[in-house]
Amino acid sequence: MSKQTLSFQAEVAQLLHLVTHSLYSNKEIFLRELISNASDACDKLRYEAINDSGLYEDAPNLEVRVSFDKDAKTLTITDNGIGMSAQEAIEHLGTIAKSGTKDFVAKLSGDQKADSQLIGQFGVGFYSGYIVADKITVESRRAGMKTSEGVRWVSGGAGDFEVETIERAARGTSVTLHLRDDALDYASAWKIKSVIAKYSDHISLPILMEKEEWKDGELINPSDEKGGRQPGAMVKTGEWETVNKANAIWARAKKDITQEQYDDFYKQISHDFEAPLAHTHNRVEGSTEYTQLLYIPSKAPFDLYNRDKSAGVKLYVKRVFIMDDAEALLPTYLRFVKGVVDSADLPLNVSRELLQESRDVKAIREGCTKRVLGMLEDLAKHDKPATPSTEGATDATAETVTDVLSAEEKAEAEKSAGKYSKFYQEFGAVLKEGLGEDFSNRERLAKLLRFASTSSDTVSVGFADYKARMKEGQEAIYYITADTLAAAKNSPQLEVFKKKGIEVLLMTDRVDEWALNYLHDFDGTPLQSVAKGAVDLGKLQDETEKKAAEEAAEAFKPLLAKLKEALKDKAEDVRVTTRLVDSPACLVVKDDGMSTQLARMLKQAGQTAPEVKPVLEVNAEHALVKKLDGSVHFHDLAHILFDQALLAEGGLPADPAAYVKRVNALLV
Repeated sequence: MSKQTLSFQAEVAQLLHLVTHSLYSNKEIFLRELISNASDACDKLRYEAINDSGLYEDAPNLEVRVSFDKDAKTLTITDNGIGMSAQEAIEHLGTIAKSGTKDFVAKLSGDQKADSQLIGQFGVGFYSGYIVADKITVESRRAGMKTSEGVRWVSGGAGDFEVETIERAARGTSVTLHLRDDALDYASAWKIKSVIAKYSDHISLPILMEKEEWKDGELINPSDEKGGRQPGAMVKTGEWETVNKANAIWARAKKDITQEQYDDFYKQISHDFEAPLAHTHNRVEGSTEYTQLLYIPSKAPFDLYNRDKSAGVKLYVKRVFIMDDAEALLPTYLRFVKGVVDSADLPLNVSRELLQESRDVKAIREGCTKRVLGMLEDLAKHDKPATPSTEGATDATAETVTDVLSAEEKAEAEKSAGKYSKFYQEFGAVLKEGLGEDFSNRERLAKLLRFASTSSDTVSVGFADYKARMKEGQEAIYYITADTLAAAKNSPQLEVFKKKGIEVLLMTDRVDEWALNYLHDFDGTPLQSVAKGAVDLGKLQDETEKKAAEEAAEAFKPLLAKLKEALKDKAEDVRVTTRLVDSPACLVVKDDGMSTQLARMLKQAGQTAPEVKPVLEVNAEHALVKKLDGSVHFHDLAHILFDQALLAEGGLPADPAAYVKRVNALLV
């Protein structure tokens, strides 16, 4: 192919502008990204060579080389990985096929440290080279192709690029950055080594740089050694040395790894700039042998709620990279977990399809799930101040309360305090999906759930906390689901519970009602929605109240019959309630029925939902309800009563204009 000049895809041109103008203050991330790309190319070769060892050609040892030329003002990153054909160079470097710039731009915050991490997350790390370079030259040859089928790609990052076929003996890729004048410090060994140590020390491939040694300058006067010399300089020796640790961190003993090294490895594989909340590193032996290094992030990724996106940990077999996002190794509700699993038992040519069927994979999946839940349980256990509160303690015990924990436990509690709250804020809604997906761990998951309640606006109340302070005679854990915390707190359905001082859990995540279909009790105590079925407070309701309710229901029979007839198209039934104190009416559904809130959510998501006819419950003591009987506006008042009950729970009348017309007519 002769030299061609092609235009960048519009999104690439936009991205290049963003990179050069938005991320310039954090320049060093370009080297992290280019070395990461080089490492990935080697991993891809290793994977493809499982079925075709000839791809190694005459260079079986995979490596990344970093070199620089001060005089030419260039920095070159070379790998002997899979390489690219001419067509692949055009496609990979001239277009953004998958992630697109639109999402990338939407996530930019203006915080350059945070924004610089997005480059790796969106798979566009190559373009970060333009932070320091005014021109980039890429030379490559795909493994297995002829030496005459190499490709050279050149661009100044403006709007177009040149591409041509070249002769290239070595497989793999060389990326040469023509450095800007303000980035010439990257043409020095100490600067490059410091960046590699910071970001790429845990790359499992050797990163090589040419050794340098000091050479004295020439004598100014050769006949007089004391006459002085020209300035000395560092010169290259022609020998190459490894400048990173070049071994897999998960294969090393835990005692030899610092917390900083664990955190750095997490940042490398996740493209996250924040340290993780927790990690677990274990070698599992038995019928299935594998090593796991798993992390819980501190921030949710932008696409956390996209269940169709590939997610999962990296899979290695005997330290050979097999695939990213091996979703079969963890259940979908733990898709936020990052890390590595290295199996000693799986075949090297294992595919995603085989992973789904493998008995060894099932054992790894169960083991990883238990480890992650164990990490979360540890965080939850210490999610409180390190020193227990002495509020309510007697003088005799106040002094000793703080001594309950050992020194080691106090240190762990101090370190973990607040971490579970932070985790739950980011990932709690996703964790709830496990109630419907993971039957074997449902009880463990239930203990990890947290909610707001009528006693606490913060999402900090667990089922165990609730049970511990249930009123004497209370036989159920009461909860309500709503679109917002305000809607839940102010729901008319809570009125009798507030009056009697009964705590109710407030559930406001979209997943709550679906998830609670799979959890009917906690530790033997049934869960009861206050918006389903007739309210039954059991022993908490005295005989006088029960008798008054029965008498009201009997006295209101004629009125209830008229309301049923007027609302036959809207309400399945109309009955007198005991759950209301201040409000005239509310809507409930049958015990086994779908709530109106869930039906609305399904419709909003474009899914089919059954038509839900709720039950209208009226407060026989309310003045508005008492005025209904005999009113000339009975029909309008009945519909207003229903529509207001619908509004109170966050819904909208089927015919808002008709509702407004009725209200206005009565106001006039």
